[in-house]
Amino acid sequence: MRIVAVVGCALVSLGSLVSVASADTKSLYDLEATSIDGSRKPLSDFKGRVALVVNTASQCGFTPQYAELQELYARYKDRGFVVLGFPSNDFGGQEPGSEADIQKFCSSKGVSFPLFAKTKVVGQGKHPVYQLLTASTGGEEVGWNFEKFLVGRNGLVVERFTSSVRPLSPALTDSIEKALAGR
Repeated sequence: MRIVAVVGCALVSLGSLVSVASADTKSLYDLEATSIDGSRKPLSDFKGRVALVVNTASQCGFTPQYAELQELYARYKDRGFVVLGFPSNDFGGQEPGSEADIQKFCSSKGVSFPLFAKTKVVGQGKHPVYQLLTASTGGEEVGWNFEKFLVGRNGLVVERFTSSVRPLSPALTDSIEKALAGR
């Protein structure tokens, strides 16, 4: 089990958690979520793609990662990759705005990857997407904003990265490359 220390918006980590989901695990692509515009979005729309699922916040020390997430999306989207952003106010109240506020903020930052409605990612009432993601990686709760789950084309979690792992880090880009290549 990993030891994670949270102080303010700083997360100290020893790297990424690796876990391959078991054969009886439900696929991410069997679920649905509410899009940032309020419409229901079946995640099966992303079936066959490699996805990076990230809980985001617009007032966190990790918020500058939006730019790198957008760069990842632009770099790999034509190869079957997508970033799925799930804004959450679960950590330090760092996503206090409405969906319209979040969408405006993200648009001003050039974010074009799919965003979803504000989502509970920890504790009681945790969204089914995050129930699946955390159960698939040993049950440990999300530690902070901008935690990342890499999901394979089959909808199963391939790897989990803490908030301190930058989106353009070699650890994450190498994992994306392997997932895109089917390894």
